[in-house]
Amino acid sequence: MAGRVVFFVQSPSFEAAWMAGSLGITSAAMGDDVFFVFSFDALRALARDHFGKPLSEREAVESARADGLGVPTPARMLSEAREMGARFIACDTMLKLCGLSPADLGKRIDEVMGLASIWRLTDGARVATF
Repeated sequence: MAGRVVFFVQSPSFEAAWMAGSLGITSAAMGDDVFFVFSFDALRALARDHFGKPLSEREAVESARADGLGVPTPARMLSEAREMGARFIACDTMLKLCGLSPADLGKRIDEVMGLASIWRLTDGARVATF
């Protein structure tokens, strides 16, 4: 049952990034068209290569536990999902609200689009927020 999946990612934390990454790579592997729409702290962290890093002592413990289990990092899962066709999106207004430009994100974002276009991506899609 391939379809479209849109992940709205607002939190840069290890936990949110791990969930988005694990569901995203699974969806992409199952043939879904996958879109990650980054906003606010997640977008700023992505621009600074800090997305998915532990933000608390508890997350640091979880991240270390994941390493010990051989579980892929959020960055690796997102990268592999992207290699399978997942797209990283940002809203043009969101960039401005965050004080960023497309150049600040470089190749970390596939496309900057308007909110109406992002909203159209959700038509008939499964949507999750993190």
